[in-house]
Amino acid sequence: MKTKVTEQGVIIPKKFFKGIEEVEIRKEDNLILVVPISDDPIFQLGKHPIEGDVEDASENHDAYIYVR
Repeated sequence: MKTKVTEQGVIIPKKFFKGIEEVEIRKEDNLILVVPISDDPIFQLGKHPIEGDVEDASENHDAYIYVR
């Protein structure tokens, strides 16, 4: 796809961003990158703590996460 650069910049069709809510735009050397921003799963680990009589959750958290 080719497009003209106007005074406002460049328009990228919305169909390229299906399911994407936010992007990062950066320039590296002669490239302009538009990169989707997604939630890093590591930041989700503490959002649903293990409840109940579990004493080894910190050592075996993977086993409890995948059971849910």
